[in-house]
Amino acid sequence: MKNIKIIVAIILLMGIQQVSAQLLQDKNQFTRQDTLRGSITQERAWWDLKYYDLEVEVFPDRKFIKGQNTITYTVNEPYQLMQVDLQAPMKITKVTQNGKNLLVTDEGNTHFIKLINNQKTGKEYEVVVHFEGEPREARNAPWDGGFSWKKDKNGKHFIATSNQGLGASVWWPCKDHMYQEPEGMTITATVPEDLICVSNGRLIKEKNKGGKTAYTWQVKNPINNYGVNLNIGDYVNFSEVYDGEKGDLDMDYWVLKDNLEKAKEHFKDAPKMMKAFEHWFGPYPFYEDSFKLVEVPYLGMEHQSSVTYGNKYVKGYLGQDLSRTGWGLKFDFIIIHEAGHEWFANNITNKDIADMWIHEGFTAYSESLFLDYHYGTDAANAYVIGTRRSIQNDRPLIGVYGVNNEGSGDMYYKGANLLHTLRQIVSNDEKWRSILRGMNETFYHRTVTTQEIEDYLNKNIDLDLKPIFDQYLRTTDIPLFKYEIKDGKLYYHYDNVVTGFSMPLQVAINGTLHMLQPQEEEQVFSLDQLIEKVEVNPNFYVGVQ
Repeated sequence: MKNIKIIVAIILLMGIQQVSAQLLQDKNQFTRQDTLRGSITQERAWWDLKYYDLEVEVFPDRKFIKGQNTITYTVNEPYQLMQVDLQAPMKITKVTQNGKNLLVTDEGNTHFIKLINNQKTGKEYEVVVHFEGEPREARNAPWDGGFSWKKDKNGKHFIATSNQGLGASVWWPCKDHMYQEPEGMTITATVPEDLICVSNGRLIKEKNKGGKTAYTWQVKNPINNYGVNLNIGDYVNFSEVYDGEKGDLDMDYWVLKDNLEKAKEHFKDAPKMMKAFEHWFGPYPFYEDSFKLVEVPYLGMEHQSSVTYGNKYVKGYLGQDLSRTGWGLKFDFIIIHEAGHEWFANNITNKDIADMWIHEGFTAYSESLFLDYHYGTDAANAYVIGTRRSIQNDRPLIGVYGVNNEGSGDMYYKGANLLHTLRQIVSNDEKWRSILRGMNETFYHRTVTTQEIEDYLNKNIDLDLKPIFDQYLRTTDIPLFKYEIKDGKLYYHYDNVVTGFSMPLQVAINGTLHMLQPQEEEQVFSLDQLIEKVEVNPNFYVGVQ
């Protein structure tokens, strides 16, 4: 029985490294398809995305969809070839502009549209892309993404999309790259009349016709492609109005009918989340679009203003504490983690998926800040330190740029422990809080690079953090603090570090705290008395020898 529990724990820890990701794999060979998907090609660069008007009809019994996406864009410089992405086996059936059919050349999952009218700099245009097919079915959502075609216990269809990493183009045609987001969009989904479709933003229209219902949702804020979702089921709704930093915030909950009473009690973690995260990160970034928690037939994901939930109404991660400290059972992991992405992933979004540690590192760290707000700093410290057991140090946190390649799954808790270490270096929680809030203000509704995040933290922490970021983000090596007590003095230095690494480190020497500045070269520390005992503050993520 003990061995079984250990195996289950290992499986859960491996799973959490991919809660929101689908391409966490070691890949050294890249194809032209990887480049077309992951780079800002000439056929993408010449036009700026402004708006999507997505319409889709879902046929549950056939596992089939069809629809159209009207793409509004402006011209940066004249060019006549537009790249739009849609993954097989989905097909583009027709593309029009001003009512005229356009020629489309297919290259795998990439489609090049030959425009007839001259594209004039600064002008705004629309192109309408029609599509249909049987979209890829998710075998193990959200890690293996696509459509989840399930049924609830009453035999009614229970359907949802999840496609981070894999890409939104697995089911709808779009400019499928993270660097650019539409300024807003509408999503109209037509489903059988006995079902409800919940998507992003606010429901603005509901139309019944011929045994079907079309639900139109409007998003007023920029949104990343993978954050767009469809959730279809025999839903009921309950809601509350949260008194937030920017005023009244509508918080809506959509659950299967049989789970209504259970959800009303269990989802109390949602306003607790909002209170903690508005404190640490600043106002919820999407007041105009509301906040929703939507039950789905898989574990859950961070779809913007439509956070999905499938954690079986238990605390922790499917009932397990990933930190093994007890603190991880104080909250529902999916509610806290996936909602934390509203600030880091949906508000602040990486331009290239290679920088996805920005999404996952900050959000994994947010779990401990939730505990900090409600249970105190000691609880937060214990939790984030406890999550180190899941770190593999197998690959760098940053992936390969330009080929849609993510870094290591360590982006979750190695990223979190890097940030936790920076908090210790700042050594002023109000300043640290102002840094996190300032980040969400500075990069509000923006796509960013790791370099921009580094520059921001460098400036606001007022310390050269480049060697620290190089160490934790770009290598697999953890700094090793080596020390020796000899003749009553402390001899110490860093080993296993990049050139120029010199990170402050808090050490208790004979019971008194000191902030040392170890380097690669050996240094000596002495007191008026003999040094007998040395203890490194465990909140710093370093090895000790």
